[in-house]
Amino acid sequence: MTNDPTTDPIAAPPSGSAERLFGVPPEDGPVSGCKLLLNIGCGAEDITLPPGLFPAEEWREVRLDIDPSVRPDILASITDMAPVPNASIDAVWSSHNFEHLFQHEVSQAARECLRVLKPGGRLLISVPDLKPVAEAILAGRLDLPLYESPAGPISAHDMLYGYGAAIAAGHHYMAHRTGFTQESLGRVLFEAGFDPVLVNRPSPYDLAALAFRPPVPAEILALHGLLPTDQPSASDTASKAVP
Repeated sequence: MTNDPTTDPIAAPPSGSAERLFGVPPEDGPVSGCKLLLNIGCGAEDITLPPGLFPAEEWREVRLDIDPSVRPDILASITDMAPVPNASIDAVWSSHNFEHLFQHEVSQAARECLRVLKPGGRLLISVPDLKPVAEAILAGRLDLPLYESPAGPISAHDMLYGYGAAIAAGHHYMAHRTGFTQESLGRVLFEAGFDPVLVNRPSPYDLAALAFRPPVPAEILALHGLLPTDQPSASDTASKAVP
């Protein structure tokens, strides 16, 4: 398999296709004026986005992944999204990707997300929460199931090192190379240039962050309970809750 765009239908788009992806939509696609959503680490095509967050009539999805088998619109790593123009995206969605990076790559990926977002654009990111993982390990439950996922039972070991069944099947890129607490996730996003940054725990084992590329319009700040005079400092970003 090659990455020659002229022969490989799952290769990165050839030069000149940026207009198709980031400018004028295809004639049979959504109407012009739709907001652009970049789904990084998108996975398989049958994985759907939360409709409450991104209604299909308002958003046009661009899929980016490092795995050619999932047929992304853009074949690239989230640490180097060079095919995506600066300030071209309204929102970036990342569901359980950052834990697969090495620690030194996390800030690089965060800066790439900031780069592609328009001013006022937002990043939505979810990752495993290491705090309950540590608590489970201290309770002697390292290899015991903590919860059931669509793929099967998930243990603290899976959350810490990556889903064992997938790794055993040869999907080594599913290994986890770093991890986050509520505080560390908020800090790395703030230090990358996002402001404000809001982090909460939507479930017992997950973290969710909502981070904005400044400047952010006052009405958006007000919508999330963050008036311009109330913008959080680096020390308290991680304690804010996502509405």
